[in-house]
Amino acid sequence: MDTSSKTLRLLFPQWQGGNNAPYHLGAQMLAWLAPQAEGPVEQVTVPEPGRAALEIEEGIVARRALLAQLNDARRRIDKHRPDRLVVLGGDCLVDLAPFAYLNERYEGDLAVLWVDAHPDVMTPKDFHHAHAMVLGNLLGEGDPDFLKAVKLPFKPSNVMYAGVHSMLPVETALIERLGLRCAAPEELAHSSEPVLRWLKETGAKHLAVHFDLDVLDPSQFRSLLFTRPNAEPGTFDGIAQGRMTMAQIVRLLRDASEVADVVGLGIAEHLPWDALALKDMLAKLPLLGRPAI
Repeated sequence: MDTSSKTLRLLFPQWQGGNNAPYHLGAQMLAWLAPQAEGPVEQVTVPEPGRAALEIEEGIVARRALLAQLNDARRRIDKHRPDRLVVLGGDCLVDLAPFAYLNERYEGDLAVLWVDAHPDVMTPKDFHHAHAMVLGNLLGEGDPDFLKAVKLPFKPSNVMYAGVHSMLPVETALIERLGLRCAAPEELAHSSEPVLRWLKETGAKHLAVHFDLDVLDPSQFRSLLFTRPNAEPGTFDGIAQGRMTMAQIVRLLRDASEVADVVGLGIAEHLPWDALALKDMLAKLPLLGRPAI
């Protein structure tokens, strides 16, 4: 890494995009676990989860709150005008403003590796949670209010999926229409070659990586949506679950960094169920918690 460049670390504990309150603590835990930042750090203003249910507003859950957070994120980024960005989320929508900024910063000479079990190209016609729309927005697709954040949409040829599988028909249709490249978990189990070949073909000098933790195999990493305690049987039927390991992800991203300059890394969808349960328990104990009313 060029040590003369500026790297901004953005803590973005957004939870409304997935309508899942535990993302708020998940982002804060990522920030605590991550190595100490060597550059500036900003935290996007996100209200703590409450008990009130979020409303669907023009087809999107918590639209106004999400747009406010999107704009706040961009203001904080523009204050620093960084060369590189690390984003610790939160749901997947946290990468919309940072990746849009980076594509402007590098004038379109930026490839995006979307490491995820899901394509994130839904529209409000298909789904109400905006975290499933973020890559579509970055490609110039979807809700017009969110598209205002993307002044320079990514070229489809500069986008590739790693770890996506078992897509829905509406997702497959958009991917085929735009000609997006995909590498399934099995293709990346022992080699990074499909991604490295694509990177070389793009000719892009810079790379941003979106890393949704749900690309990981839930039998090996438990802080994921699919391991929610006490979930009813069948809750996650029909939803693709991750099949990759941490070692495979580390190898893939290290290999990619040898081919292109990694200028963006967004990590999202951390759901630390055990920590949440412990936090709740501690709040109820004598001398620690508030007495029951």
